Amino acid sequence: ALPVAVVIDPGVDVCIARNAARPDRQFGAGVAQRMTTEIRKGLGGLQREGFRQVWKLGSEASVDAAKVSRQPLWTDKRDDSGPFDIIGDIHGCADELQTLLGQLGYSVAWSEDRGDRTVVVTPPEGRKAVFVGDIVDRGPNSPDALRIVMGMVAAGTAYCVQGNHERKLGRWLEGRKVTVAHGLQQTIDQLDAQDRGLREALPAFLDGLRSHVWLDGGRLAVAHAGLKEEMIGRGSGAVREFALYGETTGEIDEFGLPVRADWATAYRGKTAVIYGHTPMLSAEWLNNT
Repeated sequence: ALPVAVVIDPGVDVCIARNAARPDRQFGAGVAQRMTTEIRKGLGGLQREGFRQVWKLGSEASVDAAKVSRQPLWTDKRDDSGPFDIIGDIHGCADELQTLLGQLGYSVAWSEDRGDRTVVVTPPEGRKAVFVGDIVDRGPNSPDALRIVMGMVAAGTAYCVQGNHERKLGRWLEGRKVTVAHGLQQTIDQLDAQDRGLREALPAFLDGLRSHVWLDGGRLAVAHAGLKEEMIGRGSGAVREFALYGETTGEIDEFGLPVRADWATAYRGKTAVIYGHTPMLSAEWLNNT
């Protein structure tokens, strides 16, 4: 499960009073004061440590009223049985994406209002698209590819998992130091020429992308680069890294691409795993992947 922080800070006076009422292991008021100070100092850094949710209970009443419930992770969409149209790496090819959606029976309608370009995609009855990530970079029109995918996700007509190119773009938008390569500069230049609406909505969309999605009663999982059986439905740094990059040998092939370790040869899971990331001349099934 993803880490959640529950911070209990009812106040120094409450802590001192509770300590005084303990029948054993009492300590001075100064200890409670120091610990409270440390908790408050560390509160702002919890999200940087990897906690996706932080709950602060700041009074006795809030502690007494708090209830803990187990919620499915975002990746767990087993109650959605589809049918699904799974679409591989787009890499900025918005025209080709629109053509593909049309061939699959989706209607795509563009509009423009005071400089903001928007799109509405209507799926065939009951169908839903699943994008395997790498929406951006390399191609001529990453902004429109993003508009299509973002609009569909917001409308509930698509899922999208994170690709390594989305992760890198997100880090660049956060001001982190990244190597601008593999088409990222093209995306940056294309976004610079776009309306404010897309640029303002993009960081939250990228931050909300998850490692994989688990569907159809557990019979289907979609990730960008693959997923081992024991990782399905789970959330951790290791799961995300594998879903983004798969396994590599450290070698480079004749096309300059990393040589992938063939994790699928050892896969024996009942869940079918669909993934992209590595260019292939045609789709292949191997051990239910």
